[in-house]
Amino acid sequence: MRDIAVVAYAQNPIVRDAGANNEVELIMPVVKQVLKDAGLKDIHDVDFTCSGSCDYLQGAAFAFVAGVDALGAVPPIKESHVEMDAAWALYESILKINMGAAESALIYGFAKSSPGKLAQVLSQQLDPYYYSPLWPDVVSLNAMQARAALDAGVLTEEDMAEVVSRSRANAKSNNKAQLSGDYSVEQLLEEPEYIAPLRKHDCPPVSDGASAMIICTVEKAKEWGLPYAVIKAMDHRIETHNFGARDLTMSESTAIAAEAVGVKSAKVDIAEIHAPFSHQEIILKKALGLDDNTVVNPSGGPLAGNVMMAAGLDRIGEVARRIINGEAKRGVAHATSGPCLQHNMVTVLEAE
Repeated sequence: MRDIAVVAYAQNPIVRDAGANNEVELIMPVVKQVLKDAGLKDIHDVDFTCSGSCDYLQGAAFAFVAGVDALGAVPPIKESHVEMDAAWALYESILKINMGAAESALIYGFAKSSPGKLAQVLSQQLDPYYYSPLWPDVVSLNAMQARAALDAGVLTEEDMAEVVSRSRANAKSNNKAQLSGDYSVEQLLEEPEYIAPLRKHDCPPVSDGASAMIICTVEKAKEWGLPYAVIKAMDHRIETHNFGARDLTMSESTAIAAEAVGVKSAKVDIAEIHAPFSHQEIILKKALGLDDNTVVNPSGGPLAGNVMMAAGLDRIGEVARRIINGEAKRGVAHATSGPCLQHNMVTVLEAE
């Protein structure tokens, strides 16, 4: 894989309810911002555009096409879409560049989750014959995973509360975060259980928002005269959709992807982990092989704001932003898709 430069990243403030703003109005500000930050005039200055979203959130087939209105319909552009987190739109864009079909790309992800019942909407990604007809909500499924991890001794409720406490504290320095503040482990454990063993703070907040990123070849970044972070490696693996056929107390696909991209080959300064539920951060940190010297989720992570179909891209963007700002030299970003950490992507980024 060729080294790919991340030259711009922008994120809307993550909010519980975007009100009357539609998806196009969520996308336009971040697209405009990344183009400005990259010193580009308009969308036609990039070779390829790819988005990530979920039509089920809008309740209509090909609903993502409406989002293209944020880019302008005429003249036409080379455009694609993934029905996944925009981290996988980034992956498609990198493939496009590696094939020589483009030198630059705009990626964006968006979701307006507030109007519907997100926990039930996500049940539609399950096996259509055995699981979906039961309508299990996403919180109950992840409570099952948390219970398995607790019973296996992989983690404790105190460990989960510590993750939430650190997330909220870190988010105080993130002006885009939805939830932040100082909460002790003891305070959090006093909260009643929501769906046992999960408390509400162990779950990601329903969020509306959008994010965008511009990538290009390193040569193009130098031509544009822009600072950049380098995507050195990226790998993603998927596990079976059958919950009974995999060990929910670990993330084997993440471990395999981390090995493939060489996470352990050098010191990791910073890691942004796409762990929507508190217990998942502990499972993923172990799968990635990170030690206590690595700063994990300095942005607050998904527990501080979780825009469906953009939260994975946000993890990559957060690492890239800190590398560009000189806060880190090498970082790891993780993105997940599917129920209970079914599909996982690991990306290694380094300074120029």
